[in-house]
Amino acid sequence: MPVDKGVPAAVLADWWAPFADHLALERRCSAYTVRNYRQAFVDFYGWLAAAGRWEGGLDSLGPRDARDFAIEAQRRYDRRTLHNRVSGLRTFFKFWRRKGRISGNPLSGLSLPKLDRRLPKFLTEEQMKLLLAGPQRLLDAGSAEAFTAWRDRLAMELLYGGGLRVSELVGLNHGDVDPASGVARVRGKGGKERLCPLGRVAVAVLRKFRREFQGRAGPDDPVVATPAGRRMGPRSIQLMLKRYLALAGLPHDLTPHKLRHAYATHLLNAGADLRLVQELLGHAQLATTQVYTHVSVARLKDVYDRAHPRA
Repeated sequence: MPVDKGVPAAVLADWWAPFADHLALERRCSAYTVRNYRQAFVDFYGWLAAAGRWEGGLDSLGPRDARDFAIEAQRRYDRRTLHNRVSGLRTFFKFWRRKGRISGNPLSGLSLPKLDRRLPKFLTEEQMKLLLAGPQRLLDAGSAEAFTAWRDRLAMELLYGGGLRVSELVGLNHGDVDPASGVARVRGKGGKERLCPLGRVAVAVLRKFRREFQGRAGPDDPVVATPAGRRMGPRSIQLMLKRYLALAGLPHDLTPHKLRHAYATHLLNAGADLRLVQELLGHAQLATTQVYTHVSVARLKDVYDRAHPRA
């Protein structure tokens, strides 16, 4: 949890707590999103209090105050963090305006520095083969228990074969998966459900893992679990992946989400329809998916530059 530097408990109870309940219970935001929005509120409160503007009330703030905050914040944040902070504050003001406690949103028309488009990092198909072979390598060398090796392979196969987010992976129960059709019902952002084909290999690994290690698991039990049957958390999946990245000689800063990037990029490289990939990923906006087309085009241009005599 972020540190609430100098924010009185009464302010948190009065202004933050109802908004936090709205985020968690109504919008069903992730704990990560709630944490970031809380930090945005804490930072904004600190800036207002230091400038003597909190006492005037949030309803007294206008566009000029928002611009002053953004200008000062640029000295402390990079552009992406600034955009995230302002996005959280816009949502905060929108909530209280809807509740009738304030009459306007001073950040609604605020202009921010443009973000550089960052192409997502992803693993090539050959790199994915190396990564996915890691658990078997450890098992053959006697460096991993059979349960752990097959569990870890299953986790990575589901991230790559199904394009799952880490939160979706750790939340997946056996009752959500139909091995016969090879499809899982996944709960994504905002509690939205979608159907995800998992792929032939992932389903085969799932069948073996359940048959040999989870024979007593019920429909409400987690697919990716500890030897004691407890649900794994996102941090455990991150640490697990780092182990296999090191084993494969791949960059250690790659995250489980990069397997989802690889999933999308490899589908598009093979000619999959963009709208279909959008649906498979669970993106609400096509623009979110379109970044992967830039990755594909960049790859094609790289191949052209290296191979064509007139490049």
